[in-house]
Amino acid sequence: MPNAISLPWLRRLAADMGLWAGIGVVMAILGPFGSSERSLPERFAYWLICMVGGGVIGIALDEPTRRFTDQFWVRLLAVSALMTPPVTVLVAFTNHWLGGMRLTWSNFWEPWFQVFVVCFAAMLFRQLVWARAPGEATPPPAQADASPDPLEAFRLRLSAKRREATLIAIEAEDHYLRVHTDAGEELITARFGDALVELAAAKGFQTHRSWWVAADAIDAVRWSRGRGEARLKCGLTVPISRSQAAPLKAAGWF
Repeated sequence: MPNAISLPWLRRLAADMGLWAGIGVVMAILGPFGSSERSLPERFAYWLICMVGGGVIGIALDEPTRRFTDQFWVRLLAVSALMTPPVTVLVAFTNHWLGGMRLTWSNFWEPWFQVFVVCFAAMLFRQLVWARAPGEATPPPAQADASPDPLEAFRLRLSAKRREATLIAIEAEDHYLRVHTDAGEELITARFGDALVELAAAKGFQTHRSWWVAADAIDAVRWSRGRGEARLKCGLTVPISRSQAAPLKAAGWF
């Protein structure tokens, strides 16, 4: 995988792990849910295992959930509920390993509500942290009469390998953008709103709250029961939200 894609994700993963470890340290110091009865070293081991391990589970579930819905609270509730069962199992095994607790059915599922509360609070904090993370400075808008290429301002964000490539689509991932081109994809640090401003004169459609697609990249559009998706010529399928359907409908796609 190219460094342009892998390095930001490694930094993102390191930041996530630091965030979960920091929450674990705070929980170990506070000693909630009866953990204050343990020794301080045992509390640190217990909470770091539970929070970092639970965080990995939450992150793994957050990505497919984010692709299904970009609604803040819906996504938060869905991920918190989905991660509660496996994190509850992790907590039970951690109690067994550190405290010798018997692995009975009741010991497995008894703390599920406390686990849900902690998962919800931790994922809420994570979503707020990434939502408020600053994007890179927006370059000054190019003058329309000085730039024949409506994509020129946005192309300057890309590496030399993809700067002249055909732009297919842009996908928002928190404060990153995944740029799909005919020369491969690239992950850049930028805000989706800034990209939309730079692409205002380009032929394309914002199909979803987190997607922009070049007009000539669309191969087919399907709409059913208030939801839609666009199949691109490269094989990629992107969602179409109800609020962004009007321009595509006006263009005759459905």
